[in-house]
Amino acid sequence: MFEPAQLRSFLAVAETLSFTKAADRLGLAQPTISQHIRKLETAAKRTLINRDTRDVRLTDNGDAMAGFARTILAAHDSAARYFSGSAMRGRLRFGTADDLAITGLPGILREFRQVYPQINLELTVGQSDQLYRRLNAGQLDLVFVKWVSGVNDGTVVQQDTFSWIGVEQTVLEPGAPVPLISYPAPSLSRKLAIDALEAHGRTWRITCTTRQISGVLAAVRAGIGVAVMPSSLVPDDLRNITRRFDLPPVGDVDFTLIRNPLANTEMVDALTSAIVGRAIKRQN
Repeated sequence: MFEPAQLRSFLAVAETLSFTKAADRLGLAQPTISQHIRKLETAAKRTLINRDTRDVRLTDNGDAMAGFARTILAAHDSAARYFSGSAMRGRLRFGTADDLAITGLPGILREFRQVYPQINLELTVGQSDQLYRRLNAGQLDLVFVKWVSGVNDGTVVQQDTFSWIGVEQTVLEPGAPVPLISYPAPSLSRKLAIDALEAHGRTWRITCTTRQISGVLAAVRAGIGVAVMPSSLVPDDLRNITRRFDLPPVGDVDFTLIRNPLANTEMVDALTSAIVGRAIKRQN
């Protein structure tokens, strides 16, 4: 019913709000763009774009068509790659730190699988240091981990700062050891937290050790102690308590993609491109 060429012209106009810019983007003549829009409006039996001598605007139906057009074209392109034989095939072993898995990452991976249905994506969730060891052992092709800020090892997707977190009712007695909830050693957040406390002469004690972010958050919510995590991942019901109790700054962290140099470059590049540039934040 809706021709892909017409949908591409429509999306170009919708995104640039200019027939001239849309023509330049697609390498077509402006009359061709106008013809595509007219045919699409005829097929839809709706006015999609209003334009006068000064501006171009989408109608409400045009806004709806833009969403449908993106979905239709994504499916069309995926099918074309699949049946043309040019679609990538094979196994891609991807590992992610467990707290990064509670962000928008699952949605990114879902979109990736829709675009590349012939790639067998195998997901491993764990702690950053464990994933890095498995990568070096050749057991993973690409990992998405929390890494020491500024280390030139991989592709930095996002930079963040560690924060001390606790519940609103958290009480830390002056001079008493800081009750610390953490991952087992070795762990980047654990090491940086302990190093920061000791550098500032603060004593500490481990009140909970857990291998999963769900365990860390459950212990914090139970008031068992405080924890360190990237600021952008702190849930709405928990608080940054760094300043309240004069806790020492822990430092910065990079959310980093690190690849296995022996892995399939094309597949790793495709997944890297899907993740890079996307905001990595906690999903409520």
